[in-house]
Amino acid sequence: MAKSCKGLAMELVKCLSETDCVKVQKKGYRECAGEKEPSITSECVGLRETYFNCKRGQVDMRARIRGNKGY
Repeated sequence: MAKSCKGLAMELVKCLSETDCVKVQKKGYRECAGEKEPSITSECVGLRETYFNCKRGQVDMRARIRGNKGY
């Protein structure tokens, strides 16, 4: 269960590394992921939301019994 969100995390990092926030402004991935600036693409925002839901599902007891909704 701990590794069920790993693929999403890697895709999010890959997506964020291609944004201006990381390239031009030289900010960290965590800083860029938390921002709601136009420098982050809508694809990265969608990945961020999906990753958040995946991590939240690991704490939710109902989801722990059934497992995370697949990635």
